[in-house]
Amino acid sequence: MSLKGIAASSGIAFGKVFKYEKKEMVITDKKTENKEEAFGLLKKAIAKSEQELVIIRDETIRRIDEDHGMIFNAHIQILKDPELYSQTVQKIESEHLNPAAAFKAVSEQFAMIFDMMDDAYMKERASDIRDVSERVLAHILGVELVDFKQINEPVIVVAQDLTPSDTAQLDKDLVEGFITNIGGRTSHSAIMARTLEIPAIVGTKTIMDDVNHGDIVILDGLSGIVEINPSKDLIDEYKRKAKSYEDQKRTWAMLKEEATVTACGHHVELAANIGSPKDLEGVMNNGGEGVGLYRTEFLYMDSDDFPTEEKQFEAYKSVLEGLNPKPVVIRTLDIGGDKELKYMDMPHELNPFLGHRAVRLCFEKKEMFKTQLRALLRASNFGNLKIMFPMIATLEDFRQAERILEEAKAELISEGQNVSENLEVGIMVEIPAVALLADQFAKKVDFFSIGTNDLIQYTFAADRMNERVSYLYQPYNPSLLRLIKLVIDAAHSEGKWVGMCGEMAGDEIAIPLLLGLGLDEFSMSASSILPARDIIKGLTKTEMETLASEALMKDTNEAVIKLVKKTLGGK
Repeated sequence: MSLKGIAASSGIAFGKVFKYEKKEMVITDKKTENKEEAFGLLKKAIAKSEQELVIIRDETIRRIDEDHGMIFNAHIQILKDPELYSQTVQKIESEHLNPAAAFKAVSEQFAMIFDMMDDAYMKERASDIRDVSERVLAHILGVELVDFKQINEPVIVVAQDLTPSDTAQLDKDLVEGFITNIGGRTSHSAIMARTLEIPAIVGTKTIMDDVNHGDIVILDGLSGIVEINPSKDLIDEYKRKAKSYEDQKRTWAMLKEEATVTACGHHVELAANIGSPKDLEGVMNNGGEGVGLYRTEFLYMDSDDFPTEEKQFEAYKSVLEGLNPKPVVIRTLDIGGDKELKYMDMPHELNPFLGHRAVRLCFEKKEMFKTQLRALLRASNFGNLKIMFPMIATLEDFRQAERILEEAKAELISEGQNVSENLEVGIMVEIPAVALLADQFAKKVDFFSIGTNDLIQYTFAADRMNERVSYLYQPYNPSLLRLIKLVIDAAHSEGKWVGMCGEMAGDEIAIPLLLGLGLDEFSMSASSILPARDIIKGLTKTEMETLASEALMKDTNEAVIKLVKKTLGGK
């Protein structure tokens, strides 16, 4: 039988099913007779869990990268939350619950609070809390956690879901891919799969009911199709498809040193989104023509306190030097919404994505903001730096950010320090109000970078991580394309350039449309650069302009997809 899910990580895999079924943990309502013994068991379980998470974190940093390892720093911080511990102790004392029942009740209460929130980041925190809770409960109850080390042959892992700590332990040499009942392309497990280059399909809904341990499956991570116990003919067909995909990857690799030029000679820039200096290797290995988005918040999130000016300067300098003379767009701190700092008191907000985040927070924490700007300005001497402000909503927002930048620049010059004279300053366009007033912003800024991840959900008032409204996450909808056209036309009329740093920039349906709309720079995950270059070199600018014009006159997301596929069917 066939099953359809969400293609989360590209590739085709064949193999035996390793059905990942977690052992049931039976928590009784037995009362605690010895409170001190219960407290000791609780402390021991938390300590052991922390030791394991430190090992998983360090191994993740070694095998994957530091950014993914940070997930487990967050898990360790959950374990250290004094409220989690104190409320569990209180339940043991006041209700005489056994430690497992008490910890389960408190941790689930915490998780449910996050579950009920609207934004994507907070919902993911519920999953993190349950992941941590399960580990602690297993140690309290003496239940052995399922260990992926028992895998000793090539398999495809099938699970209800894979937590970050599950995914981090997958051995790429033995795990050919994984399939889950739930999840989406932006879940931790999907992101890790793409980083590890393990094919993955998520959100199948029924895979756990449809397969048994040892069954043979085909995982088509290109289309999201799972074939269960396929015929020999079907296996042969997919082997040919897999070989074709591997051949395609080798063809892409040959484009590494080439410029990104259409069939008619029009050049656009393909850049990468990065989170730390360690990501530079991926940019260079995939032929990136620059960095279109350096997310500086990871520098803050991976620290126990606000990073110093010197620490930031060294990080920015290393990226600029490493890519010089290629451009590097560095986004100023975008904390809030889906990112928090454990050492900063950030009051709870009902809707943090629409709240006190990014430049709004930086205006309040002016010295913190100025420290970052000083570091950026000092680093500007070592490469082609472009500074970008996120979450700008009004012209006054930009003017205020620019004033603080000028203050930092004046301070440095008065101290006898050099600042580059060729520094460009731009903004992210992620709020519809900015797109609608782009003609005025274009007179003030040096460039725009369209952040489609937020622009889409703000335009349609739909949380892209909320499955009940996921149908409204429509990157090809003519309303969104018209906003993008407003921004590009406004910038070009003032002689300014426009980039895009949202996931849409690397989307194979969107690329022809964006080329036709006149986008100058496409910034994406490094692994998407070569496939995007291959698409662009087969297109002509004038034909894509005609395609984009027709798309703007369509009335639905689906109609635009159909138009693109029909137009490019022969290409």
